[in-house]
Amino acid sequence: MSGTLASDILATARLRPAAVALAGMPGEDADVSYGELAALAERTGRTLDAMFAGGRGPCGHRPLALVAAKTPASIALILACLSAGRPLLLLSPDLGEDTTATLVRRAGAQALATMDGGRLAWTTLPDGAESGPAVPEGTRLVLTTSGSTGVPKLVPLTAGALDAFTAWAGEFLGLDTESRVLNHAPLNFDLCLLDIWATLRHGGRVLLVDPARAAEPAYLARWVRLGRPHVVQGVPLLFRLLAEAGARLRGDAVRHVLLTGDHVPRQIRRQLPELFPHARLHNVYGCTETNDSMVHGFDGAEAADGEVLPLGEPVRGTRIAVLDGEHEVTGPGSGELLVSTPFQTPGYLAEPAASDRFREREGRIWYRTGDLVERGADGRIRLVGRTDFQVKVRGVRVNVEEVERVLTDRPEVAEAAVVALPDPDAGVALHAFVRTSGAEVTGLQLRTLCAARLNRVAIPSRFHLMAGPLPVGPTGKVDRRHLQEHMT
Repeated sequence: MSGTLASDILATARLRPAAVALAGMPGEDADVSYGELAALAERTGRTLDAMFAGGRGPCGHRPLALVAAKTPASIALILACLSAGRPLLLLSPDLGEDTTATLVRRAGAQALATMDGGRLAWTTLPDGAESGPAVPEGTRLVLTTSGSTGVPKLVPLTAGALDAFTAWAGEFLGLDTESRVLNHAPLNFDLCLLDIWATLRHGGRVLLVDPARAAEPAYLARWVRLGRPHVVQGVPLLFRLLAEAGARLRGDAVRHVLLTGDHVPRQIRRQLPELFPHARLHNVYGCTETNDSMVHGFDGAEAADGEVLPLGEPVRGTRIAVLDGEHEVTGPGSGELLVSTPFQTPGYLAEPAASDRFREREGRIWYRTGDLVERGADGRIRLVGRTDFQVKVRGVRVNVEEVERVLTDRPEVAEAAVVALPDPDAGVALHAFVRTSGAEVTGLQLRTLCAARLNRVAIPSRFHLMAGPLPVGPTGKVDRRHLQEHMT
């Protein structure tokens, strides 16, 4: 590896054209070699050159946009844009039409690509449709946040950030031409920068999970058993599904398990050493805006201890700070976590109201994560919750994520989400949505559990026992807004 992300992938295609780049489920899906991927990217690049010849665009660093279905054609388009220096906005296929249109307009995209029968179909936007500002110089990809608190924000990433991150990830995980990495995350999700792009940069094999079957425990267990990945990374949803698969899994080839995105309940963590007996376990902290920032390696004993794992040590080149207001917390105490990484965005696109999330400090640009953390007497930093998940109930501030952690610590609870809803008497009331793991549990039992471990005002007013999985957004996180809208 001596060039850029794109040039290193294309170099592998020249040196090892028959090597598998994108692996499909054995017996079901076709593999795509490095040579085939490079050829598809080259054809896609020629199509783009023809579409935008003669000054028809993209101009002024206006991006193209892709509804990022996970297909070889989509991945080849991304590679073609990376190679040619064309900025590309990646959009979730699960976004509604109105939200997609809003993000395309805000980004100032000049054309939108969608999948049509396995091929890319392009819609060129009419003159004057673009209203967003030009993306920052050097932008290669524009990702979006999860949108858990509103319309997703646009997050431009530069070529330098992508090169730095994929280089670090390869070194951290020891990726090489023999590596096999499972990709469960959607193609638009920042986890793919490791699962797909770092793997391809180092000549490894990406095991693509079919998005249509990504919530099937038996399918995932079969993929792990047949694909024998060395690296498995995912949000809590993935590990809950793998835990449900249980004995069918056999993840004995896995060397690294990366927990990311959200807090993984302790009852699922307890099962990881059995599911992946030879793997090193890592709790990874990061945001779309910064990518991975901190990593904590842990073993089976620590997996079963405590409700919350430490966030760990800053990755290479990263700085962290904990601020209580404007005062930095250097000893035991709590506050908001600020990070500065070599991989981060220069700032949101078309979001002037959110510019205060980025601040200059000590000659660096820092990102205010919105995450509340606590530094213990041992110096370790643990996540407490989100600033936007803090609500006041009868005048008392409550962290709904803390309530969720208490609920999911009960073995019968597979997942839980707590949302605040308007209440005529209290102003705000907490509602808990709970899915069990098969064993019966009652609302009274859950209320008793909460009463033993929480402030009285933090006990949910109502417990909704759900027959099926809780709704999730495009990145696999529970969609609290959907639950709120369902109840109002």
